[in-house]
Amino acid sequence: MSPTSSRLAAVIAALVIPASLVPGTALATNGYFSHGFGARSQAVAGVSIALAQDGLIAASNPAGISGLGNRLDLGVSVFRPSRGAGISGNVAGANGRYDGNDTQYFLIPEFAYTRALENNLTIGLAIYGNGGMNTDYRANPLAAFGSTGSAGVDLEQLFVTPSISWQPNQKHAFGAAVTFAHETFEMKGVSAFDNPFFSASPGKVSNNGEASARGVGVKLGWTGQLSPTWTLGAAWSSRINMDKFDRYAGLFAEEGAFDIPATYGLGVAWKSSEALTLAADWQHIEYASIKSIANPLSNLLTGNALGTRYGGGFGWKDINVTKLGAVYQFSDSITLRAGISRSEQPIPASETFFNMLAPGTIRDHISAGASWVTTSGGEWSLSYTHALKESVHGQGSIPMPFGGGEANIHLKEDILTVGYSFKL
Repeated sequence: MSPTSSRLAAVIAALVIPASLVPGTALATNGYFSHGFGARSQAVAGVSIALAQDGLIAASNPAGISGLGNRLDLGVSVFRPSRGAGISGNVAGANGRYDGNDTQYFLIPEFAYTRALENNLTIGLAIYGNGGMNTDYRANPLAAFGSTGSAGVDLEQLFVTPSISWQPNQKHAFGAAVTFAHETFEMKGVSAFDNPFFSASPGKVSNNGEASARGVGVKLGWTGQLSPTWTLGAAWSSRINMDKFDRYAGLFAEEGAFDIPATYGLGVAWKSSEALTLAADWQHIEYASIKSIANPLSNLLTGNALGTRYGGGFGWKDINVTKLGAVYQFSDSITLRAGISRSEQPIPASETFFNMLAPGTIRDHISAGASWVTTSGGEWSLSYTHALKESVHGQGSIPMPFGGGEANIHLKEDILTVGYSFKL
């Protein structure tokens, strides 16, 4: 093994092994998907489909790795969500405000490697947290209904994505990737639902520790340079059919199924001057295709127990996400970035009761960042994203068997990401 290969292997091992072991990773930005991958993309609010800035582009559009050459991109995010709920008008005694922030900070590592081959081929490997959700209520909002102990949910998604891209000419690139997904889940404090009246599998609803699942999906993408200043992109990620969470077969629909929904999107980048590039993405996430996410909680009261095909769930809808970003080459060594994004609300006002445990309400992101090329040729990147506080106020949200009234949920977030890249 050459010195360069030995160095690369050591760096990969140093990052990949800890990345697969980091506990408590959680992202809840566009629903429960990450808004962007890598410090550069996050600094422009996740814009990436037609704007390749590093090897983590494979997470969004595998065609984007063409032209990146031989490089290694490392990064870590510090993620701080602020989530909570309130209940009013409930005759069962649940009224009050509930703080879901008993766990406050999360570390999310990421890694990407690309290598140019002969015949206009480029290969890559990206490892990243695709998304997740975490709440941790010391005071259980479901205690009045018979639940005991603290309450919360912990969902984590880790993706490992090897990719390949081919350039038939200098203007177009076509990419494909295989995604290996690892998902972990834990639910606690919802024993009020853990009985034969509400669940088809009592004993497999709450407080069963961490369950894991694996699955495989594919990604396809294209980028095309229509002119020296305009680039378009398109990308699609398949639905990933995951193993079932057997420990929670009495909670999720279809006996513990929690598949990862398909996504697709379009992107455009415009180099308006030598220094300034403007870019935009549109993305669609198919939450409504996953029964455990999309089934409304009201199904629970019409003979569809938790764990069955149409068992009550979280009631999420499909969403569209629009992202806008700007990249400004301030000098030979400094690049500045900024972006905004807005998504539709996945949680209807009628579904806030169960979603106290998973308040993925965020709609708006504001981000900024910069990169600095060092004298040794490496590049440091920094990004900060603030997800504005978004509340959903319940409307007919708490069923009368639980005392009626309304549940209101909210979430805001701060994400600080540091990355380092170098050419090989």
